[in-house]
Formats: sequence, structure tokens, C-alpha cells
Amino acid sequence: MDILFPVILVLCAYLLGSASSAILLCRLYYNTDIRDIGSGNPGANNVQRNFGWKMGLAVFIIDFLKGTWAVSMAPLSGIAPDTELYTTFQIILGSAVILGHIFPVFFRFKGGKGVAVLCGVLAAIHPWAMLVCLGAFLAMMCITRYISLSVLVAILFYPIMANLLSGIWFIPEATMTLRVFSMAAAAILWLTHISNIKRLLRHQEEKFSFRKPVPKAGRK
Repeated sequence: MDILFPVILVLCAYLLGSASSAILLCRLYYNTDIRDIGSGNPGANNVQRNFGWKMGLAVFIIDFLKGTWAVSMAPLSGIAPDTELYTTFQIILGSAVILGHIFPVFFRFKGGKGVAVLCGVLAAIHPWAMLVCLGAFLAMMCITRYISLSVLVAILFYPIMANLLSGIWFIPEATMTLRVFSMAAAAILWLTHISNIKRLLRHQEEKFSFRKPVPKAGRK
């Protein structure tokens, strides 16, 4: 198998992740750099806080699709499907698009936190895992209305499922690579949410609201 083309696909996945929908949409519709307002994070949560839930949802959907699109390039690699190598390559593509989103080459390597992109990756590789995490997220949102806390709780379900329940739901797709990825993905998302964790501990984190807010003048 020619190794060059799979490498090109991984590079394309990274570049796809580097296209920040939050930065681009806020510049297009509001002539504003989302990194200069609110928390400064170019992600769906900061966008919805400053420009309303509809724009936040648009950013989430685009970032979600980035994850699914990246993984959907796996068949182009020529690797035989339903093999451990194919699943591993899907995970490599997913990891590349997530890293591109968090460290975008187009925006000085300062990007979002990777939640929506990871959801898209999970939807392509493990839709059942994504649905369980989504259920945990919605349950926590109904209880607390904290998006960040709901994300942190929901992402913990992925490594638990991949490691403890793989024999029930994820055969033959569940591999050692997948289990390692599930733990690494959860760890990375917790690390990208350190600022949110600090605000939660100080009781300064904002709760979700459908009311359209007034954009903040500067970063917190």
C-alpha cells in the first residue's frame, strides 16, 4: 500500500480542523473576532453566549460535520474496511481533525476546545457511544444548565463504554487503539476546559440561556 496518500489524507483532516467556523462566521456576520470577546474561546459555547443560541448552534453543526467529514475520508486510503488497521486509520483521521481544531495553523495555533468535532468523530466511528454521551449531556444540562459541566460529565462516558462495555457493543470495531483513543480524547477535552473548571469552582461560569445576549466588549 502506498503510504503517501494516507499521509495526505491525515494532513487534509488537520487542515479541515484548522478552519475555525466560530472565527469565520463571527467575522462574516458581525465583523468581530470572537477571540476578543467573552471567554476568548473560538467555540460554539462562547459564540452562543455573545451572539445567541442560533449562531452557537450553527458553529456546533459545522464543527460536528468537520469531524464526520474527516473520518469519512478513510475509504479513500485503500485500506480494507472492517479491519483493525482501518479502524486505526479512522482514529488517526479523527485525531488529526481534533488537533487541527484545537491548534489551527490558520489562526496562530489558538483554536477551540474540540467538543463538537469529537462528537462528529464519534458519530462516524461509534454512533452508539455518541448517543450515550449526548444523553448524559442533555441530562446534566436539564439539571445544571452549565454547558461546560455537562460536557465534562458526558465525555467521561466514552472511555467507560469503550473499555468496559466494548465486548457488548463495539465488536469488531473495538480495538486497543480505540480504547487508548477514548481515554486520550477525554483527557484532552478536560485539559481544554481547565478555564471552565476554574470558573465552575468559583461559581462564575455562565448558565445556558435562550435569550439573545448583548455582545461583551472584551475578554474576561
